[in-house]
Amino acid sequence: MSTAESPAGTESLAGKVALVTGASRGIGLAAAGALRDRGAQVVITSRSEDRAKEAARELGAGVTGFGAHATDEEAARACVEHTLATHGRLDILVNNAGTNPAYGPVIDQDHARFAKTMDVNLWAPILWTSLAVKAWMGEHGGAVVNTASIGGLSVAQDVGIYHVSKAALIHLTKQLALELGPKVRVNAVAPGIVRTRLAEALWQEHEGRVAGATPLGRIGEPGDIAEAVAFLAGDGARWITGETLVIDGGQLLAGGVLDNSPEQGS
Repeated sequence: MSTAESPAGTESLAGKVALVTGASRGIGLAAAGALRDRGAQVVITSRSEDRAKEAARELGAGVTGFGAHATDEEAARACVEHTLATHGRLDILVNNAGTNPAYGPVIDQDHARFAKTMDVNLWAPILWTSLAVKAWMGEHGGAVVNTASIGGLSVAQDVGIYHVSKAALIHLTKQLALELGPKVRVNAVAPGIVRTRLAEALWQEHEGRVAGATPLGRIGEPGDIAEAVAFLAGDGARWITGETLVIDGGQLLAGGVLDNSPEQGS
C-alpha cells in the first residue's frame, strides 16, 4: 500500500509525521505500520540502531529507524532533531517503550530494578513528550499516545512494581493532557495480554487457558492495539484527551486472567 493511501474505512494521516519509541517489534512495530498505512511518515526507535533500521526495512517505504534508548536524553534529543530535519514536522508521538525487570513481591525488589522500571515506563514518556512539545507540537499542535497496560488498572501477584509504573503512566496521561491542551492531545492505550515477546510468559505455555478466560475468546494481537493507537493519533479523536482506552478483549471483566502474570503491556 502506498503512503498516500489509507486502509478502507480509516482516516488518512497523509502529510503527518509520527515518532514511535520501542518499535522494533510487538505493539510498537504494529503501531508504526498502522500509522504508515494511513499515510504518515514514521520514525521508529530501538535501543539498537541495527534493530531499528531492520524493523524499518521490514515495514518498507515511509518508515526510517533511529537508534535511541528510551531513557537516553541525548539520543532522544538527537532523534527528535533528526525527525524535524528530515521531515520538517512532528505531529504524532507514540511512547511505547516499556520494560519489567522487577518480578516478585514489591518488598523484595531492589532499587536498581525499581529505578529501571520507572525510568523506562514513566520517565521516558515525560522526556520524549517534553522534547516533542518544545521542538514542534507546542506551537503547531500534535497528539501523544502512551502505551499503558490493564496492569495499571488492576493488581496481581508478583508484578506490583510494573503495575504501579503503568498506573502512574495513566495518571501522567491525564496530567499532561491538562497541561498541554489545547494544542496537544495526550491519551493512552491499555492493552491486555497480547502476543508479544514482553508478555510471552503470560500466554506461551497456556494460550488456551488465557483465551478461554477472555470474553472475546482469544489473546490480543499487536495489530489490535495498533488500530487504537492510530485512531487516537488522528483527527477522529480530535475531542478526546486525557483518556485511557482499554483494549483487552474483556480480560479485566474476567478478573482472574491476570493472576500470577509476570508481565503485561508494551
